[in-house]
Order: sequence, then C-alpha cells, then structure tokens
Amino acid sequence: MSTLPKIAWIGLGIMGSPMAENLIKAGYAVTGYTLEQDKLQRLADNGGTAAGSIAEAVKDADVVITMVPASPQVEAIAYGPDGIVENAKSGALLIDMS
Repeated sequence: MSTLPKIAWIGLGIMGSPMAENLIKAGYAVTGYTLEQDKLQRLADNGGTAAGSIAEAVKDADVVITMVPASPQVEAIAYGPDGIVENAKSGALLIDMS
C-alpha cells in the first residue's frame, strides 16, 4: 500500500499532461480531469485514472493541482457547481499552477 498522497490533476493541456505523467512515473496515484477526451485517454494510457467530472477527480485526493488558462477558469473549477471546494475532502491541499 502506497503512503504517497493521492493526486487529482485538473487541466491536462500542453504542460499539465506531461507533468501529471511524471507524477505517475514517480509512483503517485493520479486522477485527472479535463475537457478534452483525448487528453483523458492519454492519462489513462500512461497509468492514471480518467475522471468524468471535477467532483469525481477530487473526491479522494489528498492534493488537488490545477493547471488551467487563467483566473476565471480557476474560480469556476474551484467554486462552481460540482467544483473542488464543494467536493474535495477536508484537509486536501489545493495547488494552483495556472
């Protein structure tokens, strides 16, 4: 059983996908969400777990990492319906790298 924190990665674009994949290679369990199905498939093909929603991605995560275009998107995924704040477990760490 791994003692590494479970990671949720929101935003699997040009920078997010390879960064999430590096965490997987380092032994972390990474669950990801993004709007593009091909990027979710890429994550799954590299050993991660593709989530169907932000809520699903963050529900068991110890650490939530976001990498989206700008502040409006960060606010939407953090505070919007089915967002991070509403669905992450108590004590989860949110790291925004947008």
